[in-house]
Amino acid sequence: MEETVEIEFTKDELTEKREKAQFERMTKTPIPRLIVSLGIPTMLNMMVTSLYNMADTLFVSRLGEQAVGAVSVVLSLMSIIQAIGFTLGMGAGSLVSSLLGKRDQKGADTVASVAFYSALIIGLILTVTGLCFLDPLVRVLGATEEAGVVNTTLDYAKIYSTYILISAPLMCMSFVMNNLLRSQGKALTSMIGLCTGAILNIALDPILIYGANMGVAGAAVATMVSQTVSFGILIFIFFSGKTITNISLKRLVGFFPVLWGVVVTGFPSFCRQILASLCTVLLNNLIQDIEGAQAAFGVVHKIFMLAFSISLGIGQGYQPVLGYNYSAGKYGRVRSAYHFTLRFATAIMAAFAIVCAIVAPLLMRAFLETDSAIKIGTAALRFQCIAMPLLPVNFMAGLTYQVVGNKLAAAVLSVSRQGLFYIPLIFILPPIAQLTGIECMQAVSDVLSFLFALPFTFYFLKGLKRAEQTGEAKNVGEYYDGE
Repeated sequence: MEETVEIEFTKDELTEKREKAQFERMTKTPIPRLIVSLGIPTMLNMMVTSLYNMADTLFVSRLGEQAVGAVSVVLSLMSIIQAIGFTLGMGAGSLVSSLLGKRDQKGADTVASVAFYSALIIGLILTVTGLCFLDPLVRVLGATEEAGVVNTTLDYAKIYSTYILISAPLMCMSFVMNNLLRSQGKALTSMIGLCTGAILNIALDPILIYGANMGVAGAAVATMVSQTVSFGILIFIFFSGKTITNISLKRLVGFFPVLWGVVVTGFPSFCRQILASLCTVLLNNLIQDIEGAQAAFGVVHKIFMLAFSISLGIGQGYQPVLGYNYSAGKYGRVRSAYHFTLRFATAIMAAFAIVCAIVAPLLMRAFLETDSAIKIGTAALRFQCIAMPLLPVNFMAGLTYQVVGNKLAAAVLSVSRQGLFYIPLIFILPPIAQLTGIECMQAVSDVLSFLFALPFTFYFLKGLKRAEQTGEAKNVGEYYDGE
């Protein structure tokens, strides 16, 4: 006999049909087909974002290595903005997918609304604060000035940061909406908004940098315009009733308790992003006296982020599958999804690493001018290629524990790669191996974080097997229930 699901409030009939159809899709579609259908659009989404960041660097590189160094510095600022957006977006997305798996539409709408308006408020605070303290901010992030040099890294960084800070609220809200769309299994819809902005950014870069003779300011304006367009598309999708979850001021019930649930759930994402920003700052300060190093590591980071975005994209395609099926008690499907996603992501990362290792010198010459910078960048990239296939294990474990509600394990895993290993290595390897130690720090950190994640992976899979037998998953995690 079919179970009747009671819903506490009246829903639009069309929304109800969409929610039911999506639930059926997420809990009954064969796992490989479902993961690929969700993971590929999300992976392409993340790849396009990384590619337009690389294109941005490529166009700016024609202005000199001071400009490239400034872009590397501003990357830390963007990581802070992303940390806020990902914290709210991943936190809300994890909760929404689990609530929809429980058929709790009201709770999902509340979480989505609180996350969206919180992103707006926090983004505005970041804009005002950042613009008021712009000079000390970019100096802390690693920007420097040189006597007798007209356009220094500091000058370029201040110009670029101004426009990024102005668009911070839109960026934060876009991150939230993208994750909300992915959490309900609408990866393709999410891709439309982000990819449109990315393509527009690539098109505007040469027009504004060279055609309008705006220089670094042109690259910054291109980024700001593209973020605005992406936001406009995403907000239209939500407010035109094309989504399962709804964003509304009427749903801001119990604002602070719900926000706390979102932040706690998304905290591992915050740790991951903010530590990445901190590591970039520490690295920039460490290498600021090495000729060409800031520009070289800035380029390497862009290429590495393209690789990481592949892993991240596949993982975020797996996230709603995990959320829906885990909360619905379909633990066998969760286990199948975990195994398939891990194998899929590892194979893609291995292929990417092989290609990057072979063409590393060519990639560096495309972005850099001096022989010293090219040599440093080539060595650093090849070291990172060694560890690239290991990345999915740590990321998958952290994302999984985050979604199922085991916040402590998720937080520990999220800080392991940068906090537990990379930051200590900054103080250990350079004194021992000088420049080579700096070039291989991230690769060593990735190997250690892979080994660290293995016990967590085995424990979760063992817990799923036990849950299949008992019908309970008390030893794996618990969800926020929306009350």
